[in-house]
Amino acid sequence: MAEAVTTHYAGNGDLAAAIAQRLRRAGKDIAALRTSDLASVDEFHIRGRAATLELGLALGLDAASHVLDVGSGLGGPARTIAEAHGCRVTGIDLTQAFCDAATVLSDWVGLGDRVAFRQGDATALPFDDDSFDAAVTIHVAMNIAAKDRMYAEARRVLKPGGRFAVYDVLQGEGGSVHYPVPWAREPSISHLATPAEMEGLLKEAGFGIEAVSDSTEESQAWFEAMASRMATSPPAVTFQTFLGEDFPLMARNQVANLRERRIRTVTYICRA
Repeated sequence: MAEAVTTHYAGNGDLAAAIAQRLRRAGKDIAALRTSDLASVDEFHIRGRAATLELGLALGLDAASHVLDVGSGLGGPARTIAEAHGCRVTGIDLTQAFCDAATVLSDWVGLGDRVAFRQGDATALPFDDDSFDAAVTIHVAMNIAAKDRMYAEARRVLKPGGRFAVYDVLQGEGGSVHYPVPWAREPSISHLATPAEMEGLLKEAGFGIEAVSDSTEESQAWFEAMASRMATSPPAVTFQTFLGEDFPLMARNQVANLRERRIRTVTYICRA
């Protein structure tokens, strides 16, 4: 299963080199990049940077905070949080190619001293108990069947009282998902929980849920706008860089899945 997931996300070799090539074609100077120049590819979740900033605010961070990003991907959320709050962020991801690219991209924008990335499994985190002040996970658990272990591990490595922000795609009431979607080309690596199941999983892991926010309508509008841009004037670098040529179909399916409420996007702000 782990191999199938990593192949889905990073079957195209050196991701940083591919991103650099596309940025240069668009006239960007790699030596003078800003985090905003990477926004179309490194915030690999619905509603992008705006959603990440919302989560960072909800975590109550300051410059002394050390944050864990579970399923850090290309490192966009880690960089956004570190830049916005002046804190340190450690990202962990199952896909080594993502960790390698995240490190390179962070150096490009001058944040290599505040973020770090390592390969690892969200259900068996390679960190000591009580290691982090806060944690976040964005669009990760859809690929994880053992969500109970994932959330128990997040609770274990958080200091008592630390906040955990979970922003994920959940199973909606509208029926089975249309595939392919960005997290899976077919159902075998897709493991969506319902909102009720999510609340139960988080509470069983030892979290108190302080706030729940359903952003499905905003997510639908965001993906509709993305699908429109993809069809008319796509940005220089998009998720297609690492997901492949069928990403436009994935985007169209996401619009349908959100419109038909086959999926929902929900955020949980929890406290250990």
